[in-house]
Parts: sequence; C-alpha cells; structure tokens
Amino acid sequence: MLVAGVVLTAALALVAAPIAGSRTPAPYVPVPAAVFQTLETNANAGSTVSISGYDAAFDSAGRLTTDAAFTEPGAADGAGLPILARAVSQPEPSASAVFKPARYTLHGKATFYDSGYTAMRLPRGTVIRVCGAAGCLERVITDYGPIAGTARVIDLYRPDFFRICGCGYWSGVIDVTVYVY
Repeated sequence: MLVAGVVLTAALALVAAPIAGSRTPAPYVPVPAAVFQTLETNANAGSTVSISGYDAAFDSAGRLTTDAAFTEPGAADGAGLPILARAVSQPEPSASAVFKPARYTLHGKATFYDSGYTAMRLPRGTVIRVCGAAGCLERVITDYGPIAGTARVIDLYRPDFFRICGCGYWSGVIDVTVYVY
C-alpha cells in the first residue's frame, strides 16, 4: 500500500510539472516598421455621390434658415415699429423669514456643556429651533438629557449657548423657547 502511494504521487508530480509552468515566456520583440504598407484611397479625389438634405421628418418648425433675422427687444422690426419686452409684475423683495409651524413649544432654562452635542429629552434626530435673547438656532437633537425633574429643558454646546444667549462668559443658565418640529 505504501509503495502504491509513492508511485501514484510520483506519477502525479511528473504529469503536473509541465502544466505548472516549466517554460519561461518569450521576450518581447517589437514588430519591424517594414512590415507595414501604405494604403492608397480615393477619399480626396472627389466623389460622384452627393448627400441630400434632411427629409421632412427631421425638419423642425423652429429651425433657423440662412436668411433668418434676429430682432432685439426695443429695436424696430421690418415695419419700423419697436418691439417692446412684455412687462412682468413682480412683488418687491423683502427681508423676512417664514418658519414651518412647530408641533409644540417648550419654555424653560438652557445650560451648556462641552461635549459638542445638543441634548433634550426627545428622540435623537428631532429638529428643533432654540431662541434666546440674542437670536435663534436650528439644531438636531444628538444626545439625551438634561436630568429629569429640573427646570432645564435643553443642554447646548457651549458656542451655541453663547450665540443665542448674548451674555457674558460667566453666565450658565438662560431662559429659552424651544420649537419642536
């Protein structure tokens, strides 16, 4: 049995050796330029075949012809009458902001902390607008807090807190209105 296994292994090794790549690839030899020949064509000699214009299916009602004339608004047309631009009435622009109505509004105290989050006792991802004495910010709830049972309704990131606070660096608690969307 042992002899048969050795003979079988040797036979498989001899058969597999040429398949495994016993030959090295031939070196790269470029094709000599003398093999290529020039090709003569009659493309520039003139042709007796002419190409006709587009058929009716390809013509467009708005297609420009070689004798088409352009007239600018306010300029005279062929009859000498000015072509006036149509007057458009538009409302005067005004600086205003319109907010979507909030689902509900909370009033309470806000504090800050340095974690970089906006914390409220609402689900993460809730969009809110926080308004203080110096302005409003729109934020997304990214943390859960503050502690239940306190007068605080929101904990803000320090730069956000002082942006809506309008107070000095020594302040720590402000009154805010929170609009929940």
